[in-house]
Amino acid sequence: MQITLIRHLPTNWNKQRKLQGKRDIEISPITDEFIHGIEENRCLLNELAPFDAVLASSLKRTHQTAEAYGSIAETEGLLDELDFGQFEGYPKGKLVEAYGEEWIDNPLDLVLGESLIDFEERIVQFLNKYRYYQNILVFGHGSWIRALISYYECGHINRMNKMVLENNSLVTLKWGE
Repeated sequence: MQITLIRHLPTNWNKQRKLQGKRDIEISPITDEFIHGIEENRCLLNELAPFDAVLASSLKRTHQTAEAYGSIAETEGLLDELDFGQFEGYPKGKLVEAYGEEWIDNPLDLVLGESLIDFEERIVQFLNKYRYYQNILVFGHGSWIRALISYYECGHINRMNKMVLENNSLVTLKWGE
């Protein structure tokens, strides 16, 4: 199975470095920089197509991003962003200040608005649900995509906070190779 993931376009909260999590925030007006990035990514997507499924979380920022790409995505709740609980709406630095190295090195032990063990289980459920698909396009969220990359590379999500994934980043993972 091949999964191509695109992190949603930026929101005003992204620009302010605020954690969004389950908050249903709209994308910001698309700048020339992001228009250029979308065009580059669309060229890559044309090389990777056709897709068996085009999916997005239940949050509007992922669907708005899909629309900016000229796609209509099916809603898949398993793709929803990590629930950051009390930290949603606050700068990411507050979360890092509260949990420090545990957030970076061992997030699986944390419980925010949802436990990270449950978050990892959602990723496993997603992989199981779509395991018979050959080629999937996902419009998703930063923590979810980083967690999937960590799971792909290590078999767990504990490395998710040791990587950076900018808005509109495109990543392709090939499972079973």
